[in-house]
Amino acid sequence: MTQAKNAEEFISQQRAAIAANPECGNSHYNLAVALMGQGKYDEAEKALLEAVENSPGLAEAYVLLGGLCLQREDLEGCLKYNKMAIKAKPGFSEGYGNIGFIELQRGNIDEAIKNLERATAFNFRYIQAFTNLANAYLIKGRVDDSIEMNLKALELNSDFAPAHNNLAISYLEKGEAGLAVEHCDKAVALGYEVAPEILKEIDAARK
Repeated sequence: MTQAKNAEEFISQQRAAIAANPECGNSHYNLAVALMGQGKYDEAEKALLEAVENSPGLAEAYVLLGGLCLQREDLEGCLKYNKMAIKAKPGFSEGYGNIGFIELQRGNIDEAIKNLERATAFNFRYIQAFTNLANAYLIKGRVDDSIEMNLKALELNSDFAPAHNNLAISYLEKGEAGLAVEHCDKAVALGYEVAPEILKEIDAARK
């Protein structure tokens, strides 16, 4: 197949591939990704459902279906599709990461930790999973574990603002004012919106 010059041409190529071989899950998936890029989410969802119907092992398609659910604030749907993703591909870190994130949102902290630990075990460069795991540890009072996960996130990207914000909170918890101030200032400098109550504590810690 020739290289597409733009999104419309790529979409036409995928539609042609599907017409020639309607049972190719990858073509449906590729079409969905391109449609999502254009903001055509309803069409993309139909293409993704066709993808998994024809290729039930296409874990990436389940994750995208979960993402579309999340856009609609359908946490249950997102959870369902990500569970299908890890069933299709048991070592699929993104599926575990998303499940962990949803469970964190729902307040199921132990379940969140279990899935986020798996996500980071399967993919040690999964920065978002490290910061979500750090949040979950902090909620459980595991402050040192939370700090460790945030520092791992910063090893991957030293300018990852959520990790600096999390570290500011963790160091406040430990009474390490200097480090708390340092990481809070870094988060703010990177454009992160630090919670007003944290900023208030940081200001008190500066004195």
